[in-house]
Amino acid sequence: MTTERKITPWRAPSYKDAGVDIEAGDRAVEGLKSKIRKATRPEVVGGIGGFAGLFALDTQKYRQPLLASSTDGVGTKLVIAQRMGIHDTVGIDLVAMVVDDLVVCGAEPLFLLDYIACGKVIPERIVDIGAGITDGCRYAGCALIGGEIAEHPGVLEANEYDVSATGVGVVEADDQLGPDKVVAGDVVIGMASSGLHSNGFSLVRHVLLGEQGMSLDTVVPEFGRQRTLGEELLTPTKIYARDCLAIIAECEVHSFAHITGGGVPGNIVRILPPDLDAVIDRASWKPQPVFDLVARMGKVPAAEMERTFNMGMGMAAVVPGDQVDRTMALLTARGVDSWVAGKIEDGRGEVRLSGDYRSE
Repeated sequence: MTTERKITPWRAPSYKDAGVDIEAGDRAVEGLKSKIRKATRPEVVGGIGGFAGLFALDTQKYRQPLLASSTDGVGTKLVIAQRMGIHDTVGIDLVAMVVDDLVVCGAEPLFLLDYIACGKVIPERIVDIGAGITDGCRYAGCALIGGEIAEHPGVLEANEYDVSATGVGVVEADDQLGPDKVVAGDVVIGMASSGLHSNGFSLVRHVLLGEQGMSLDTVVPEFGRQRTLGEELLTPTKIYARDCLAIIAECEVHSFAHITGGGVPGNIVRILPPDLDAVIDRASWKPQPVFDLVARMGKVPAAEMERTFNMGMGMAAVVPGDQVDRTMALLTARGVDSWVAGKIEDGRGEVRLSGDYRSE
């Protein structure tokens, strides 16, 4: 008895067979266009879809414009978003990490370009990520003028993705902020963070999800309002750009410090002259409960916490003593919690922390 063997006709392999779906990418881009149009500025030339984003810098507005640039990502906070299936907040994190670095030198964020790499293009998920990015740009007052969606099958799993962005801002050369303007007697004003922001998540995941085996659905009483661990961890990074620009416009400011990886000591030291110290009083503020949770559950030493996390201070402003009340009143009017965190005095270019964090 002979058995007939079906012969499958040979077919040339396609890009889709290799895991790259061009049509899905096109659908994702189309889904993003309406959202991207909301994150614009009058200086944007043309629209999305060209090979390069165009921005007409008004050179008549500046005597000596300096272009500032910054690039960053969100880090392993993305793992939390992917596990929870919530993708519309990490874009805000991404914008915050870029624009708040720009404003530190006094630059107004002008535009941003993003990059999304994923194992599989799922248009609805890409639109969610992009929606967060456009929301962040609108909060910061900058335009989203371009980007790239890359499908990397075999490198990333289908549900995995990574994001990064580059932003450009402008500052008048004479108005540039930094260590050269900081003097003894200046006061450090802290601005409250919204929580962990986008740093230290590898340690957070190691302690809470790894060693402690906590679920992202766990309701943590310290967070209040039946808030779960996952919800707390995905709290978007606060964007300070417009608040900082408002301070610059109304008050005398010598410098800002964006408190990211490295914490308060590792970032404030970057804006100090070599002969001055910043003396920071921990007792002037109370970190959010999530920091205590990580420290307590993981028995993480205080020094490790402070060099990894923002500990409740997301941005610091260095201003003359006679500008403190005016600066803090402006921040309060803008809904930003702030406090006098320390002072600048003679020293060796170091950050010295004293006291203990407030417990009430």
